Amino acid sequence: MATLVRTIPHFHLYGDNSRSDDFDFVHVEPLWRRSARFGWVIEPHAHRHLHQVTAVTSGAGEALIDGEAVAFAAPAVVLTPAGVVHGFRFTPPCDGHVLNFTEDVLAGVPEAYGTPADRLARLWSRPVLQFAPGPDFDRLIALLDAMTEEEALARQDARTALRALLVLLSVELSRASAEGERFAAVTLRRADATVAELRDLIEAGFRTSRRLADYADRLGMTSDRLNEHCKRATGVTAGHLLRQRVLTEAKRQLLFTDLSASQIAYELGFADPTHLSRFFRRYTGLTPSAFRAGRREDAASGGGPDEG
Repeated sequence: MATLVRTIPHFHLYGDNSRSDDFDFVHVEPLWRRSARFGWVIEPHAHRHLHQVTAVTSGAGEALIDGEAVAFAAPAVVLTPAGVVHGFRFTPPCDGHVLNFTEDVLAGVPEAYGTPADRLARLWSRPVLQFAPGPDFDRLIALLDAMTEEEALARQDARTALRALLVLLSVELSRASAEGERFAAVTLRRADATVAELRDLIEAGFRTSRRLADYADRLGMTSDRLNEHCKRATGVTAGHLLRQRVLTEAKRQLLFTDLSASQIAYELGFADPTHLSRFFRRYTGLTPSAFRAGRREDAASGGGPDEG
């Protein structure tokens, strides 16, 4: 799908310079506007702060999400959280909406069984929601149509209206993801605050520190207690969350850049390339070079995304 680059591109909106201060931001635009401009191919990239909802009302295509290619056809929704490398190859004619927003827009909205942001967080594990034509998808599109109108007309209190519509959209997406289990959300716990803070600390520091004790100290806990807490809340230890974040970044760099294993090792704070190789092989069964070569062979044979 993409040409390898020196580093993974980060944009504000695709094709626009990345910003380090994205806050309180909501933007919706027609799918065709940016996609057609780039020949219906959106190369792999990431947004540091923006979550993305791509609703496809006509046409089809393929989404590449952290190296995994997923086909979709209208009606469908593709969900991409901030930081995840993603791209698209659309089959025109194709249309719909692309919504981008920062998490803080939803963070302050309380709800007895979890905020809308909590609900969206549970959706990211299912990147493509394939719909059947009908009222469920129609409601989503009606909300996105209303958001487009509010942004275009800029009427009084448009910002408030946009954010209210985004809350409703998060509810509809959560319902759709539940696949008919309309009231399952009341049995789900709120996102655990300690785990959420840990994930934020890991995101900010995984390149410079892989000592679990450093993160436990920041949270006022011992490493053992933090591991036990995460195991109860998520089913995996805090150490696992930290290792997986480092591993995910290593895979992204191997898949989407032409950096050598040595360069990636130093980028991720390993003392030398052999340490990265041992770490990577322990948790994937492959060396970094074998992982990269295998994915390129898959792409060349048509069994995976085209990365060459």
